[in-house]
Amino acid sequence: MRPVRDADGGRYLLVKRSSESSLVRDPATGERRHLPNAELEPEGESPLSAAAGGLPPALRRAVLACRDEHALGLLVEFADRGALSVRTLLDSYGLCESDLHGLLGEFRAAGLLAETTVAGERGYEPTDEALAVVERFRR
Repeated sequence: MRPVRDADGGRYLLVKRSSESSLVRDPATGERRHLPNAELEPEGESPLSAAAGGLPPALRRAVLACRDEHALGLLVEFADRGALSVRTLLDSYGLCESDLHGLLGEFRAAGLLAETTVAGERGYEPTDEALAVVERFRR
């Protein structure tokens, strides 16, 4: 399989090529259809990156930021509990300070957390994007 783009800019994965048309799959929907070879141009990215590109950007960022169950659990805790101070995070979850700050940094970079003040202390709160992603995970 390899990524291709049609004349309108649509991205697909090439499943099978024949003399005049190719069977392609839309990575966003999984839908398969035939398109004329003349309309298709190869893309340089890997087929697995193209397949991942079919997911909504917020979901991709969350999956990539949650490297293990601890990270995923922390994201879920933010979605369920809302804003939390750094002190509460350190006291509640048994993470060392450097691991916690690493996760918080990744979540902030992914647009899943925002800095805030909680009870006069530095803290973090989930973004609307984080809430939507956790809701989608739960479906």
